[in-house]
Amino acid sequence: MTGDILFLCHRIPFPPDRGDKIRSYHLLKRLAQIAPVHVGCFGDDDRDMGYAADLAQVAASQCLLRRDRSKVVAGLTGLAKRQSLLVSLFDHPGLHQWVAQTLAQRPVRAVVAYSAQMAHFVPPLAPNVRFLMDFVDFDSAKYAAYGAEGSGPMAWINRREGRVLLDFERTVAARADACSFVSEAEAALFRAACGRGQYRIVAIENGVALDYFDPTAAFPTVDHGAGPLLVFTGQMDYRPNVEAVESFARQTLPAIQTIHPQARFAIVGRNPIRAVEALADLPGVIVTGGVPDVRGWLAAADIVVAPLRIARGIQNKVLEAMAMARPVVASPQAAEGIDAADGTEFLVAANPAEEAAKVIALLADPARAARLGVAARKRMEARYRWSATLAGLPDLLFGRDAGSQAA
Repeated sequence: MTGDILFLCHRIPFPPDRGDKIRSYHLLKRLAQIAPVHVGCFGDDDRDMGYAADLAQVAASQCLLRRDRSKVVAGLTGLAKRQSLLVSLFDHPGLHQWVAQTLAQRPVRAVVAYSAQMAHFVPPLAPNVRFLMDFVDFDSAKYAAYGAEGSGPMAWINRREGRVLLDFERTVAARADACSFVSEAEAALFRAACGRGQYRIVAIENGVALDYFDPTAAFPTVDHGAGPLLVFTGQMDYRPNVEAVESFARQTLPAIQTIHPQARFAIVGRNPIRAVEALADLPGVIVTGGVPDVRGWLAAADIVVAPLRIARGIQNKVLEAMAMARPVVASPQAAEGIDAADGTEFLVAANPAEEAAKVIALLADPARAARLGVAARKRMEARYRWSATLAGLPDLLFGRDAGSQAA
């Protein structure tokens, strides 16, 4: 295989400390083992922009732009153009120009677009250039679900976004050589929605950095304190995470505290919105905000919980907790797509009452909780190494010859 790769992602893949960046970071590292990679991406803030030098260590060339379009402007523009608001939010003439220049000046033989909002930066390509669209999640289905469960203006906006984004996703799928999703469940939903052949819509699962998320590794410890400690990790300005912790703090935790009055619930994650910060006023609820190293909180947890009601794809937070050998109680939505056994490698609970019952049962049986954690770690080692989940990427991009040539 000869030729370069153009990789477009909606956030700079550094640091890999949130779900979308974790996947894009490992994709970029794997792509760089296959061929020189030219990376076009956005930074959300000064912190993101400060990682340009880290990106330069991996990329053959790069275009890192500050995303400065407001939601209001994106919304009005999207409505005027009958365009997805998500796509409108991630638009920038500078990136369109850089992509055109890169395709004209570099020997690019494959383009990888990460997440639906980056697809509109991919122009018509030469016949010898392959296009892999990594949708990651079936985003339009998420917005449709928001619209179905809500009311008022936001519900209308979400229903519109679900429809318009689905049309866009179908259009992109029609021109891509292959489309990938984070799980087979997501891929199957998209196949059903767009009616395209199975050979073009595949799953590239997330993995977990097992050497980093290792209970025997060296990392700063967190004082466990008195009473059971339950932990949730995630970006805390992301709606599904916000709804999950609100439900657990207000409904599940009080039921647990009837048996374990000292039980505490730690919400660990960056950018907690006001609604999340307000949960700290409830008995036993801790809101940490961003932490330098989430492993200390995971290691300190008696149980890690993932009570998401709307979730797409594979949840990194669940993989990381399992890799840290912690017992996990997850909703069916958070567990979907993870190849692990309910009852032996993690526990699945469908509602606050089930969550409380299963957490209380685990706290009463520390030996079983420990067995769950050990089995979880073994499952991650057997199934979810990034080197295994991304093993088929060269073949998907360039055919079978590339797989043997790649490092």
